Amino acid sequence: MDIADETVDRLLDGGLAPNDVLLLTTGAEHPWAQHERSFGEEAYWRQLTDGEDVFCAHASASERVGSRSVVVLAVNGGTDAEVAAALPLAVAKAGRELVVCGDPERLRALL
Repeated sequence: MDIADETVDRLLDGGLAPNDVLLLTTGAEHPWAQHERSFGEEAYWRQLTDGEDVFCAHASASERVGSRSVVVLAVNGGTDAEVAAALPLAVAKAGRELVVCGDPERLRALL
């Protein structure tokens, strides 16, 4: 997760607007998403609709999120089948670029 967060920071420092970035996770939800969900589901999903910030979601919710210019996929857990299913979903959501963060050996085995 740390590498995914650093990647998002570099993308924003490089000039991308926060609403251009979607961060998806395959294991535990990102701490930001966990925090925002503490205010209720409606408030959490409204932030996606408002589109003013980086949005973090679990890959299993990818049907509910739209496309963004850049998708960062944090492979931070989940079964091999879940990760393998998340990869094409993340590709479909990425308008310009997909960045995958995770254990390179695991990712090579799944690709």
